[in-house]
Amino acid sequence: MKNRKITALLQELRNQIMYIESLYPQVHNYPAVYTLLLLNRGIKSLFIKKSALYETIIHLKTLLYKKVIKKFNLEVNMKRKGLHKLALLALCSGLLLSGCTSGPAKEAEKKSTIKVMYWDESYFFQQYGDLFAMKHPNIDIEVVSTQSIYSGSSGEIVDYEKATKDFIEKEQPDVLMLDTGNFETYATEGKLQELDTLIERDKYDTETIYPGLLDLLKQKGEGKLYGMSPSFSGSVIYYNADLFQKYGVELPHDGMTWQEIMDTARRFPTDGDEKTRVYGFGYQYGGFTLDNLASQIAGTQGLKRINPDTMKITLNTDSWKQVYKMAMDAIDSNALYNPKEGGFSGGTMEEYYQSQPFLMGRMAMIVEGSYMLQSLKEAKNAIKDYTPFKIGMAAGPVDPASPDTTRNLYFNEVFSVRANSPNVDAAWEFIKFINGEEYAKVKSRTMNNGLLSRMGYSKEYDGQNLDVFYKLKPSAEDNNRNMEKIPSDFYMQYQPIVDREMGLVKDKSKSIEEALKTIEDEGQVVLDKAVKDQAEKKQNGDSGSTDGASTSGDSGAGVTIITK
Repeated sequence: MKNRKITALLQELRNQIMYIESLYPQVHNYPAVYTLLLLNRGIKSLFIKKSALYETIIHLKTLLYKKVIKKFNLEVNMKRKGLHKLALLALCSGLLLSGCTSGPAKEAEKKSTIKVMYWDESYFFQQYGDLFAMKHPNIDIEVVSTQSIYSGSSGEIVDYEKATKDFIEKEQPDVLMLDTGNFETYATEGKLQELDTLIERDKYDTETIYPGLLDLLKQKGEGKLYGMSPSFSGSVIYYNADLFQKYGVELPHDGMTWQEIMDTARRFPTDGDEKTRVYGFGYQYGGFTLDNLASQIAGTQGLKRINPDTMKITLNTDSWKQVYKMAMDAIDSNALYNPKEGGFSGGTMEEYYQSQPFLMGRMAMIVEGSYMLQSLKEAKNAIKDYTPFKIGMAAGPVDPASPDTTRNLYFNEVFSVRANSPNVDAAWEFIKFINGEEYAKVKSRTMNNGLLSRMGYSKEYDGQNLDVFYKLKPSAEDNNRNMEKIPSDFYMQYQPIVDREMGLVKDKSKSIEEALKTIEDEGQVVLDKAVKDQAEKKQNGDSGSTDGASTSGDSGAGVTIITK
């Protein structure tokens, strides 16, 4: 089960870790660093309660700041403040000159204060607030942190949706930070301010904002725009052009399907030992299981294991059978990177990079987000005698039924103005700014928060053209829509069934068809019971939350999540 917001947050946390490590290599000795790296590796296949993972991330973030950064507090802060000060000086010296002067327009701006709902105050000001203050000195910002939403006073997790609504009702923020799920809910329930009229009033230019993103947000708002996202995340096909040339294989192209990727991967040699041979395709962290590879392929094609509206498992279908057969054939071909011991589990940062065949030039293709470019750059700096290679990128993979769209694109954060806010104009000024050209000019120098929605500024990173991330239109279908309706207790009972049946398929003791039928039949019994139990708990006033440790059922993840 892939949770997009969690993935984006893990990527952002990983970026922070790598930045700190670049300043102080000895920081890799701290457990919190590798716990996050392992989490990032295992996130593709975790079946875990969403809110429990949120709490874990917040807990690890606290560890990171308190136990890692604090130890080097003076030096790190001095370096960070120096870099941040340079950015602000650049901002004032040219990029936002009009906002740093005390001309008549700014003097006339009404003094006001807005409340912004965000997950962390310090990161908010680093990412948004400080720059906005330079442009709008008469608008003060008070950040109301959402960390209290994710955990109760005893460390237990409460109903996330209800907790968010209660938080907004209590704090009355003017600007809401939302994910795509609650954004759609609040937009259709009339809890957000429509932005179309404000855009028209101010003649705000949206022409250079990635059109597909605005279209997707409007679709979630039933044709109207209720929020904007300054950045997004997406995946593309990275390839090692030198390996393709060496083995005479045609280069990947935009719009490749998973079948084409797997067919191409088989054209590379499979001989040699695990640590020196070439691989046709793989993950950045660890290897594959039949289930997690099939899940990734199915996600691109928009297949769901469960219909959350009918509460029926929909796994025993021709489409799912074809997906699992594709995955099994690919794994059996030995063309995919699948380390026997699960991949990197600890060591130095240099060993961490060396454990990734694509970074080391031994893997032909990989599907990853924009952060892969950062990893490639960091590997060159971290590994002694590193041998660089020519990198290429292609848009995809795509659903063959919809080759011009992608389901591997998602918003990092959607910002909206709360309906009935007394500070609509000031809140709108903030949203305009973080989605505007001046902000994009400053933030185009890094990719710490993903890719910019405002096009034309982040044109390249470390010599690689970023246009590929904007080529496909985001799919209007949301694979995660209404998935929060599924009881969290279900997954912990369902995953062992999947693991057992996929193990039998791997051992050739069962066919894919037989295994999927068993999973659907037994899984439906578990789901029916979980739905019934959840209804009874709600009727009795029990939130049904759990605490303690949750462990991924996927042996490929190798991660134990502690949520206390």
